[in-house]
Amino acid sequence: MGRKLNLKYPRLLLLTFTFIAAYFIFAGREFPQFYAFLIGLGYFGTFLAGLLYTYSFTAGPSTAILLILSMEQNIFLATFVAGFGALISDLFIFKFVRSSLTDEIEQLSQAKILRHFSKSPVSLKTYFFPILAGFIIASPLPDEIGVSLLGACTRMSTKIFSLLSYSLNAMGIFVIFLIGKVI
Repeated sequence: MGRKLNLKYPRLLLLTFTFIAAYFIFAGREFPQFYAFLIGLGYFGTFLAGLLYTYSFTAGPSTAILLILSMEQNIFLATFVAGFGALISDLFIFKFVRSSLTDEIEQLSQAKILRHFSKSPVSLKTYFFPILAGFIIASPLPDEIGVSLLGACTRMSTKIFSLLSYSLNAMGIFVIFLIGKVI
């Protein structure tokens, strides 16, 4: 019988592999058919890369794809399109956190460590966490963390969240496109 592979950190290993894949996607210039396929997708490919930009396991490859597409597309239009894709993914996460995790978040708020946290200065909860969440959303870091912070720690409307998410993702994607134009 076969042995079962027991990894201590399987998700971190998978995440590492996705970043290695991202490196090969971008640096692997010996795959001209793959590059041609990505470029052939046009702005639809940019939209798909935007959808993938927000998730842990696809953020690295998505960034590599955006870097490739930046060489061929208008960066302003591409930023608009990819930002919209990222917004759709973030809205999915936001709605999931708000609807599915509300009960668990309320239970967790009764935990001793979080009761201590609730005594922390209001400015920390009001300003620090939203700013931290914004930084995470704007960067190629996985948006699940930032969106969850906003969804769980603040009473933000979906409309305000959408404006914030789109703006921050678009800024991060625009920087990626600028880097892609330079390299």
